[in-house]
Amino acid sequence: MVGSRVVDEAAARGHEPLAVFRRRKPAALPSGVTAVAGNADDPGRLSRLFGGIDAIVAATCPAPGYEHTVAATTTALLDAAEAARARILVVGGAAPLRIPGHPDRLVLDSPEYVPDAWRSIAAASVAQLDACRAHRTDWVYLSPPAILEPGTRTGTYQRGTTTLITGADGTSRISAEDLAVAVLDELESPGGDKHFTVG
Repeated sequence: MVGSRVVDEAAARGHEPLAVFRRRKPAALPSGVTAVAGNADDPGRLSRLFGGIDAIVAATCPAPGYEHTVAATTTALLDAAEAARARILVVGGAAPLRIPGHPDRLVLDSPEYVPDAWRSIAAASVAQLDACRAHRTDWVYLSPPAILEPGTRTGTYQRGTTTLITGADGTSRISAEDLAVAVLDELESPGGDKHFTVG
């Protein structure tokens, strides 16, 4: 969901994205996009694919039941980015963010934002950020808001650091299209934060 929208946004801005897919090639791609098969289980191939790339966006999501693989997959992607000497932006989860008004609590610990059905993937995103923090490559971690779903591209969003962004009604959301805008904005003009969020 996120990766395809990042590719679309990058192509619309005149970049020439390389879209790496795991299972099936995307059906329709914008002009200027190259699609190739790749997998984090083969970091050597990824390093070769990433050679000469300006920046990498890691927007992977495990199949249900495989949430425990997120940190290892992220580490493999970080290794490949380091070998290619490319900056990597990891699109992660909201769970490592702080709850507004409660800086001592993570979103992971709030049933309001993380229902039981999402707990495994939420915990995996905390481990994912830890994997980034333990790595020496040039990385930045983007935590989306609590709700991220397809929608409309408005081209606007609010940027924050490590606290969940919420609206006046307490909801925390962004469209995948506007998240892609934030990703490209960060790649084109880095904000200087290792971990940031949008909403």
